[in-house]
Amino acid sequence: MKALMSVGALVGVIGLLLLIGMVMGVIPSNTVRLVEGYMPMQMLFELALFVAGFAGLSYLLGSMGMGIPRFWQGILFWAFILLYLKYRVYPPIPFSVRAMYGTVSLIAVFMWMSSNEEDWKKFKQPILNVLDAQSGFNKVLRYVYLVLLPIIIGGFSYMSMKPTSEEPIELRTVHPAPPASTKVHGKSYVLQTAQNPYRVNTEGKYDQEYTNSLIVEQSMGRLMKPNANPWDPKAEGYLKYVREGGEIFFQNCHFCHGDNLNGRGLHAFAFNPIPANFTDPGTIAQLQETFIFWRVAKGGIGLPNEGFPWASVMPPWEQHLTTDEIWKVILFEYWHTGYYPRTWD
Repeated sequence: MKALMSVGALVGVIGLLLLIGMVMGVIPSNTVRLVEGYMPMQMLFELALFVAGFAGLSYLLGSMGMGIPRFWQGILFWAFILLYLKYRVYPPIPFSVRAMYGTVSLIAVFMWMSSNEEDWKKFKQPILNVLDAQSGFNKVLRYVYLVLLPIIIGGFSYMSMKPTSEEPIELRTVHPAPPASTKVHGKSYVLQTAQNPYRVNTEGKYDQEYTNSLIVEQSMGRLMKPNANPWDPKAEGYLKYVREGGEIFFQNCHFCHGDNLNGRGLHAFAFNPIPANFTDPGTIAQLQETFIFWRVAKGGIGLPNEGFPWASVMPPWEQHLTTDEIWKVILFEYWHTGYYPRTWD
């Protein structure tokens, strides 16, 4: 048992040293590369390894009479998670996402500490000591908390809300130049020549003119001719695929991009910046379908540096949708907004 815990402690110490090196800038975050497509599983594996390491470290320190109190175990582990998310993960993830993960981690730590009566009693004892203020030290500490916490929270809120006229330090390129080609599900697509395979007529043949002829004018969606209703279960060809793309959109995308594709979804305002508003003429109306295909497939993490991949929370949808489903969603987005995709010629 002790040998096993010693190995765990060694893993914990190595993990801490690596993280400290990343925080200090001595070790680059991408020293141990996060593999594209397996990043969430790799992060979970690393965190599980660290948990095992810290458990071993705690056990050994306890056996030597230098055990860390339960309260500080919980606080230090939570601080470790926050530092891991900020300094280990590359490309960096937005603050709004780190805040959500941090909140979930805090709840997990709380559940861990309250899993049995003895641990819960040890965890809350330092808090109760300060609240009861039976000693002079705790009394001073209580007054410090009562004064400092409101000042810190108020100051943070004031600085966050304070308007500023200063120019941003860096300008983000919203529509960065796409690569010449991209590979999705093992197949390469040349973005300048690829086409949406679902812009087809009722005979199943690619027909851009046919799809355009069903739209009355460019504006907000649903401006189809009376006989061009994609929600009709008998609709065929282009209209059928629009309906299927809409079903996929409402199963996966509307939570952020909104029912009306205006970037006002249920979760939209948890992010900064908020998701793209497809009804804005500055978004998909300015782009080729292949650009949207690349962006949807690769997500925020696939953006080049000038697009600030750390400022986008869109996941790489190629991990969740098939290639056909991505093309159909794009078809629906253009239909719903009433825009035509730009072409290369």
